[in-house]
Amino acid sequence: MPKIKTNRGAAKRFGKTKDGKIKRRKAYASHILTTKSPKRKRSLRQGGLVEKVDAKGIRRLIPYL
Repeated sequence: MPKIKTNRGAAKRFGKTKDGKIKRRKAYASHILTTKSPKRKRSLRQGGLVEKVDAKGIRRLIPYL
C-alpha cells in the first residue's frame, strides 16, 4: 500500500488533542479588528474543536498528524 500524502494546508490549520479530537483556530480574527469589541476579540483568541460531522473529512486530509 502506498503512503497517503498529507494536505499541507490542512496540517497547518489543524492539530489533534490527546484524546484524538481535532483542534482548530477561530475565524474572523485576522483583520478589521477596530470594529470588533474587545470581548469578541478575546473570545476569538481561544481555540475551538472541530464538529464531529467535519472531523471525518479533516482526518482524511491529515492522516499522520
